[in-house]
Amino acid sequence: MSLTPVDRELLHNCLAGKPGSWNDFVDRFLSLFYHVIHSTAHLRSARLSPEDVEDIAAEVLLQIVAGEFKVLKLFQGNASLATYLTVIARRTAVHEINRRQAVREEIRTGSVAADGDTADDSVAAQRSVESLDEVERLLRKLSGRDREVVRLFYLEGRTYEEISTELDIPVNTLGAMLSRARTKLREMAAPASSAMELRSLKLMVEQEAPRIRRKPKK
Repeated sequence: MSLTPVDRELLHNCLAGKPGSWNDFVDRFLSLFYHVIHSTAHLRSARLSPEDVEDIAAEVLLQIVAGEFKVLKLFQGNASLATYLTVIARRTAVHEINRRQAVREEIRTGSVAADGDTADDSVAAQRSVESLDEVERLLRKLSGRDREVVRLFYLEGRTYEEISTELDIPVNTLGAMLSRARTKLREMAAPASSAMELRSLKLMVEQEAPRIRRKPKK
């Protein structure tokens, strides 16, 4: 899904510093950021207080405005703005959730918690941002519900239950649909042997690994 005219204008206004454009941006995407934060916390079995959620949402917004909207300037427009921002929000949420858990563990044990997992997560999240446009290009090779299921699961971080509700697809068929879609994408990417394409497919599989441990509801 490419950049919509509405989002293109909103992006242009923010980068141009048009009065009121930032408020419009926040109004449009803040609910998306909250959804990503809650979804990320759920997938990582992390308990967040309402204050934690507010703080993480504020951190997402700070990441976007940092460096005079550097994150928005890097956006190439090959994916939808919502999808791009979802990856940014998830990266920030993962970092903040890990940081809070480390602090709580340090308080509980009286020792400094290791930050190896946080570093690994940050690297993986950065890779996901860098390969986002390529993943979107691969998704355009799919059609119909396969594309929507893959997009919702891998790029927006939706759960099986959420996808089932939105697309009216039985939960117990989603695993098979995702498996078929990955196989199809792998076959399509193979002739080109693009390193970025192969990394993108590998990333999609890596993202699913920790999430399929929680069995979907029947």
